[in-house]
Amino acid sequence: MQFADVKNDIAFRKIFGNEQKKEILISFLNAILGLEKERKIADVQILNPYQVPIVLGAKSTVLDVKAKDETGKEYIVEMQVTDKIGFAQRVVYYSAKSYVSQLNANEEYYELKPVIFIGILNFVFLETPNYLSRHLILDTQTQEHKLKDLEFNFIELPKFNKQIHQLESLTEKWIFFIKNAENLEVIPENVDDKGLQNAYLEADKHLWSKKDLEAYEYARMRETDEKAEKMKAIEIGFQKGLQEGLEKGIEKNKIETALKAIQQGLDNQIIQVLTGLSIEEIEKLRSQLS
Repeated sequence: MQFADVKNDIAFRKIFGNEQKKEILISFLNAILGLEKERKIADVQILNPYQVPIVLGAKSTVLDVKAKDETGKEYIVEMQVTDKIGFAQRVVYYSAKSYVSQLNANEEYYELKPVIFIGILNFVFLETPNYLSRHLILDTQTQEHKLKDLEFNFIELPKFNKQIHQLESLTEKWIFFIKNAENLEVIPENVDDKGLQNAYLEADKHLWSKKDLEAYEYARMRETDEKAEKMKAIEIGFQKGLQEGLEKGIEKNKIETALKAIQQGLDNQIIQVLTGLSIEEIEKLRSQLS
């Protein structure tokens, strides 16, 4: 077997957004959200990931995976490889937009259903040491959870370091799959969940069409280019900061030299030759000393 990198856009959507293999997404959602017994999701409908603008000219969005369960709850599952500016705001925007778009003009507010966001992040986002965190809207004093319609969950892959033999829960096995599948050659022996087993099978590139493989490789190249651009921007920023710091240091030395020269009684022309400062700048320094 040759498993794809599940973090790749194409692979992620192929595995989790497959209407013909809904048991994959159902198993994942139940495991990550800790849903058991009567709370477990029994069925989902894969929704169109394209969110149209609510008003003319507003921003449209494309989600990785969007689904609705049998009770009407909506789930947004997003894979985020790099930490981009405004990510936290985008999470809220995606969720709020999905929530608002449920209601038509002739419907009532009580008909709105909860929206649950799950972000799988290949970077550290929060200060908590936990690789899986859940965020609710709570009363800061009583912890009352009255506003229940928006919920945010984050899986931070860099914080998850368990090896195959250490995996116990289905939650851990799912996170291990997402982070490490591309480095495996066979399905781990401890995988006994049908949904997760099918996820591994869907990730096997040997079973992919030529079109899927081409799209996958294109997404990989695009991701590599984005990382290179980000590193280039960081390097340019570093060099610019270094240059600005150097220039400030030189300017500081000029001013210190001019002040000492003024105190020693040298005239402006001599100070100008010594420091390179203009006559006007030297006069300003003289006025500060007087």
